[in-house]
Amino acid sequence: MKTEKAPPGSRLLVVDDEPAILDVLATSLRFLGYEVAEATTGRGALAAVREHAPDLVLLDVMLPDLDGFEVVRRLRRGGSDVAVVFLTARESGSDVVDGLDLGADDYITKPFRLAEVAARVRAVMRRGEGRNAGATLVCADLEVDTDTYEVRRAGQRVDLSPTEYRLLCHLLRNRGKVLTHTQLLQHVWDFGDGDPGVVKTYVSYLRRKLDSLGPPLIETRRGIGYTLREPDDR
Repeated sequence: MKTEKAPPGSRLLVVDDEPAILDVLATSLRFLGYEVAEATTGRGALAAVREHAPDLVLLDVMLPDLDGFEVVRRLRRGGSDVAVVFLTARESGSDVVDGLDLGADDYITKPFRLAEVAARVRAVMRRGEGRNAGATLVCADLEVDTDTYEVRRAGQRVDLSPTEYRLLCHLLRNRGKVLTHTQLLQHVWDFGDGDPGVVKTYVSYLRRKLDSLGPPLIETRRGIGYTLREPDDR
C-alpha cells in the first residue's frame, strides 16, 4: 500500500457493517496518519459526523438501517457539505449516478485495493483545498465566484450540486478547448476508466439549468467530448 502520509489533523469517518472491512480500512488509514472514527449503521454515521466533524466519510451503501444514499440525503438536508466517498458492491451505472447526484464526491466498488482507497481519499480531499480561490470564472453572461461558490447566469442565481459545480468550473477553466470524456473523468471525478455515461448525464444536468436562462454554452463534439464556448465563437 502506498505510504504517502495524511496532512496533519485530517479526520475520516469509516462506515461499514462488515467488521473485517471496517477494521482493515480504519487500521490502514490510521497507519497513513489519519484520525479515524468508525460507525456500523446509517444512524451511527449521522451521529458520528456531528460528533467528530470529519473531513471525509467513507460510506458503505448497504447498511442495516438507513442505506448510504439516505445518509447523504440527510446530511445535505442538514446543511453538511462533508465529502463523501461511497463503498459499493453495486455495479449499476444508474446507482452510481444516483449517488453522485445526491452530493457524493466519488465511489469505490468492492472488492477494492487499499492503495486505491487511499488514493481516492487523497484526491477528494485535495478538491476541498480551495484551488484557484479568489478567481471569478466568466463566459458570456455566466459567472462563477469560486470564493462564495455562487453561480449566476444573466444575473440569476443557479443552484448546482457539488459535482455539477466541479464540472462547470473545469469547463470554464478550459473554455474553448475540447475536453474528452476521459479527461473530464480524470479531472472532475479523479478516475479515467469510468463510465462515460456519467459525464453525459452531468452535462445534461448542467444544460438543463443553464440553457433555460440563455443561449447554449456547452457544445458536444460527437465521439470526443465537450467544450464550453460563447455563442458568438461558434
